[in-house]
Amino acid sequence: MTHRAGFVSIIGKPNAGKSTLMNALVGEKMSIITPKAQTTRHRILGIVNDEDYQIVFSDTPGIIKPHYALHESMMHQVDGSIVDADLILLVTDIYEEYDEADVLKKLEGSQAPLAVLINKVDQSDEATVKAKVEYWQEKLNPKAIFAISALKDYNVLAVMNFVIEHLPEHPPYYEKDALTDRNDRFFASEMIRAQVFKQYKKEIPYSTEVIITAFVEGEKLHRISAEIIVERDSQKNIIIGKGGEMLKIVGTYARRDMEEFFQKKIFLEMFVKVIPDWRSKKNYLKQFGYE
Repeated sequence: MTHRAGFVSIIGKPNAGKSTLMNALVGEKMSIITPKAQTTRHRILGIVNDEDYQIVFSDTPGIIKPHYALHESMMHQVDGSIVDADLILLVTDIYEEYDEADVLKKLEGSQAPLAVLINKVDQSDEATVKAKVEYWQEKLNPKAIFAISALKDYNVLAVMNFVIEHLPEHPPYYEKDALTDRNDRFFASEMIRAQVFKQYKKEIPYSTEVIITAFVEGEKLHRISAEIIVERDSQKNIIIGKGGEMLKIVGTYARRDMEEFFQKKIFLEMFVKVIPDWRSKKNYLKQFGYE
């Protein structure tokens, strides 16, 4: 029997639920999921292996108009993902207004088969869903349109079957036991960043980056040190909180997530560091893993 393998790019605007979908398709908590938009900053691969096929899902940052060098790097990752794609899943949702010019621009010139996924249909009614389906059919004439709820796992299997059906013949791109192209340090930093998004209000999360400075693996215990990078002293004070209270909360929840993810006890220490305007400085972006 011939083996099939392919890259499947998951794209869309922030808050459409791309990361929730990615996790539902891959069956692992790989992409940072928080109630705030613009949480995914890196392109994250999630790999699904079967005897006959390998699917390499690529969750990309939400498509936005860039305001910082950081945003430009994020949009380059979307472009790269579309160029590499054997199949594109455009995730939109039931609430999304039809202001998708920047999304359509990204898709220009792509020859890859396209499916439109209308997410969060569990929060809507039949007439609204039908109107969305008709709109996207006329706008993009994709190979398929799916009404889904990634959170409730509704119609996710149909999407998976569509993906398998459209995989090209190809040997596996990655080892058959690989789940992702990212290492444990990356996921540790994402788990801390997820808690920063959950615990703080307004602009603070968008000004932060998390760097793992030490990751020592033990048989029963991993020792992890991290720096939370912010742009101003006032943000540092907010992150730490009165008497270190806020930082302690972030550490507690992040450690729980890590213990569940790594299936090990975790010793976590965190420090807060100010680097003025890091989101606009190419040298820092490169150092933090943004190309």
